[in-house]
Amino acid sequence: MTKNPSLVIHFKEVEQDEPLRDSIQQKSQRLGSEFHEVSKIEISVAPNGVGFIVNGHVTGKGTDIATQVEASELTPAVDSVFDKVERQLRKLHDKRIFAQRREAQRDPAKRVKAN
Repeated sequence: MTKNPSLVIHFKEVEQDEPLRDSIQQKSQRLGSEFHEVSKIEISVAPNGVGFIVNGHVTGKGTDIATQVEASELTPAVDSVFDKVERQLRKLHDKRIFAQRREAQRDPAKRVKAN
C-alpha cells in the first residue's frame, strides 16, 4: 500500500490552470509511489519578468530537498522542477542504500569453523 504525499500548490499572481494542477498532482503521486520517505511536496509558481519561476520543496523522513527553475513557459518549468527533485531524491536514496552495503562489506561477519 502506498501513501500519497500531501501536496500544496501556490499560484502567486498567476491564473490557476486545471490541466497544470492535474499534471502536478500526477507527478507528485508518482514521486510518492517511488520514494516512500516523501511525506509533503510543495510547489510555488510565480511570474518572473517575461517568464515564470517555479519552486519545489520536498520533505519527508530524513529528506529535505528544495529546487528552483526559471523558464519562459510554465509547463516546462514545472516538468524541470520535478525532474530535478527526482534526481536529487534518487541520489539521496542511493547514498543511503549503498552506504549500508559498503559498511557491511567493510566489516564482514566472521566465519566460524565447525568442528
